[in-house]
Amino acid sequence: MPSLVSAQQTPGAAILGTWATLDGRLVVEFYDAGPAYAARFIYGDLIVEADGKTLKKDLKNPDPSLRSRSLADVDFVSGLVWDVSERRWENGVVYQANAGRTGSAHATVEGDTLNLRAYRGLPVAGRTIVFKRRPG
Repeated sequence: MPSLVSAQQTPGAAILGTWATLDGRLVVEFYDAGPAYAARFIYGDLIVEADGKTLKKDLKNPDPSLRSRSLADVDFVSGLVWDVSERRWENGVVYQANAGRTGSAHATVEGDTLNLRAYRGLPVAGRTIVFKRRPG
């Protein structure tokens, strides 16, 4: 009988955990969202007002019924699926809360660095957000 391998031991699970941008202005948590991986905001300028305490609302969401929700409750990345042949997570959707729009995303992890490529249209037209793994 084959042994069961936990999600933590699979290459796709390397994305799980808490990550911060290099400048420390954004902290996110990547988690297992069933058939795919997703990330939610934990802390940063994008979700906290200038007072450093008050959570921002999703004011630019195209759906008026969602504009009163806290950005702390929002997945800013969803649908990332591990692609073993490409050795990266593909087919993700990134939500740009500051603009109220979505784009595409893919990600790679090399050691303690996560590179999230966010784009609309072609990947070359996007930008890469670099995160470092946070301990714990």
